[in-house]
Amino acid sequence: MLAGALGLRFLILTIVCVPILQAWSAEPREDVLKPYEGPSVKGSDSGTLTGKVMTGYQGWFNCEGDGADLGWTHWAKDRSRPFGPDNVTVDLWPDVSEYDEDELYTTTFTYADGTPAKTFSSHNRKTVVRHFKWMADYGIDGAFVQRFAHGLQDQTGRYHKDKVLSSAREGANRHGRTYAVMYDLTGLRDEDIMQVFDDWRMLQDRMHITEDPAYQHHKGRPLVAVWGIGFNDRIKPRSGLEACTKLIERLKADGCSVMLGIATGWRAQDKDAIQNPKLHQMLLMADVLSPWSVGRFRDLPGVERHAKEYWAPDIVWARDHDIDYMPVVFPGFSRHNLNGSELASIPRLEGQFFSAQIVANKKAGAEMLYVAMFDEVDEGTAIFKCTNNPPTGGGAQLLTLDGLPSDFYLRLAGEAGRLLRGEISLAQAVTLNRWQQ
Repeated sequence: MLAGALGLRFLILTIVCVPILQAWSAEPREDVLKPYEGPSVKGSDSGTLTGKVMTGYQGWFNCEGDGADLGWTHWAKDRSRPFGPDNVTVDLWPDVSEYDEDELYTTTFTYADGTPAKTFSSHNRKTVVRHFKWMADYGIDGAFVQRFAHGLQDQTGRYHKDKVLSSAREGANRHGRTYAVMYDLTGLRDEDIMQVFDDWRMLQDRMHITEDPAYQHHKGRPLVAVWGIGFNDRIKPRSGLEACTKLIERLKADGCSVMLGIATGWRAQDKDAIQNPKLHQMLLMADVLSPWSVGRFRDLPGVERHAKEYWAPDIVWARDHDIDYMPVVFPGFSRHNLNGSELASIPRLEGQFFSAQIVANKKAGAEMLYVAMFDEVDEGTAIFKCTNNPPTGGGAQLLTLDGLPSDFYLRLAGEAGRLLRGEISLAQAVTLNRWQQ
């Protein structure tokens, strides 16, 4: 009896005290949600999306030892195991030649000479700020910082999202760029959708995010982007029409301009779009419509068809209803290591695929562009600096940039802005030969 009582008392003390001891011993975390107090450089106009090239910033890469306690998230299939040739999800390798040593994390990949390959973590503030400097260097206006709503209740993952947003805010301010929050509704249940509004209010209350000089506004109001509206469920489940309508109403009532990331087939309610007579009624609430186009065409004739069947008539519809329209362009696509599909399943064609979309949208009358994505090496859509000499030992297959400079696609995105704003004409639209010089 006594032994049993003592054992029970020890168990209770263990349950109560161990978490306390762990909390005492844990490294204190930075208050990443406090208002920004650093320098702010004037650069890209944060008052409007018109004339802008914005890029999507995933910020979802973690490395073992980066302080996030998330392992090798988005680098490896099993984030708890070492990131190497037998445990990889990415198809492009970042060019890390400009990164400082305190930004790099050693993988089990090796180069041909046996040197261990290193990569970056989005949890490292210096790296995110560096990425915004690259945007400034090449004339890209700013970024939609992705905030995946389905993970907001997980405290470890939530802290990483908060830190990436905080770092993006600093990078945008220090380098004269803009940024906006983009909530991704993928996997979010209808009954949980108001967590998005609650999170947005939290960012205003704690970060004072809408008072930040670098935060993107449009039509005189702070811009919030909500991605995943009006899709059918053939690819991934997303929140339903009624739930999305309520969220948009709350955001609008809170004084926001709202950009909606929507299905390609939204206008005719075909392809990837839901078929519902209330869809257009909901979309009329938006200030900006941005249909997803990644993977919807695969070659240069496909770009031409998409422009004729979607971008051009979409722009006419949007203008007729006094809504702005932000088409999505992407450099190529590949997720061989993610799911075993063909490497470079949508080839970049040495930049021709990307530039053809830019020119087609200018001809169609687009006044703003969303480039997908800045940093997504998982699906091979990244435009940031990648290497032509990836570590391919151990049988891993990785893409190169076909010998083009590592900053080639950053240059293209910057030139797209010049074209949109009329700083160069279509006749002057940069040729590949000029871009390669």
